[in-house]
Amino acid sequence: MALVTNVVNGSSAQRLLLLVHGYGADEQDLGGLLPYLDPDGVFAAVMPRAPLAAPGTPGYMWYDLGGAGGELTEQFTSALDELDRLVDEQCAQLGFERSQAIFAGFSQGAGLALALGLFSAPDGEPRVRPAGVLAMSPAAMTGPIDDGARAVPVLVQHGTDDPLIPVQRSRDLARDLREFGIATVYREYPMEHQVALEGLRDAHEWLTRVFAGDRPDEPVPDDPIELVPSVTTAQWEREVLQSDVPVIVDFWAPWCQPCRQVSPIVEQIASMRGSSYKVVKVNIDNEPALAQQYDVQSIPLIGMFRNGRLERKSLGLKARPQLEAELGMLVIP
Repeated sequence: MALVTNVVNGSSAQRLLLLVHGYGADEQDLGGLLPYLDPDGVFAAVMPRAPLAAPGTPGYMWYDLGGAGGELTEQFTSALDELDRLVDEQCAQLGFERSQAIFAGFSQGAGLALALGLFSAPDGEPRVRPAGVLAMSPAAMTGPIDDGARAVPVLVQHGTDDPLIPVQRSRDLARDLREFGIATVYREYPMEHQVALEGLRDAHEWLTRVFAGDRPDEPVPDDPIELVPSVTTAQWEREVLQSDVPVIVDFWAPWCQPCRQVSPIVEQIASMRGSSYKVVKVNIDNEPALAQQYDVQSIPLIGMFRNGRLERKSLGLKARPQLEAELGMLVIP
């Protein structure tokens, strides 16, 4: 069955721009990006709708986030094949070369855009490569990258505060692509699972360079040093219970807005008190056993551990002096 597709022709369209939406959206979702990505109207933007209804949303999905193993792979491959056919059909209809197209997407759509631009076809035959791939907050992609992908420049963008897809995945992805020999630029922004205006400006600049025949390629910056590192259940005994110094533990979750507000305060404590205290954090979604063990029923909860036991705790968003007082720390102005 053909994908429902919205096509927007720029005023001087010369190339195809495939824009693939993310989970819970539809074929209209990414249309608002066009004035920023394509201010000169050089694209015919092809925006397909995913074939599956996304539960709990008014939109659609390319594959089921709850799927596993063969089901996820089958849905991903099916979506990839549908997009592959759509690109060929639209290029033929509009009179454009597939090799001049840009494949772009957000979240699920970004993973599919990467796969469509970099992977071989299911029969092992190489696909006609696009001029470039723009991946905004990409979700998972599965499949083999073949040698022909080295000709395709890639721009990867991600939010540092993304609660759905960890930013580290995109950092690692960008490094892997460069190691494979693919010209890659990586950008991250202080945002959640979304698109930032700064990212669209960077994307437009990248597109301009690609159209000029450039293959932008930059080293991926080193990962930032965390003032408050995460601790897992496997590390808990060594890092917290056996610590020679008192440990401040921030129990939090990515969906918790007060946790995000208290996080800079905890980081400030870590910066100021690093010589006297160890400061770590625990994502209770990832470490439910620790949350259960210490009866963490509401967050943010900041605990003071000393000599292997929870000595004091502070619940909720507090100013630093109050938080330190509740934890029994000597107050530093």
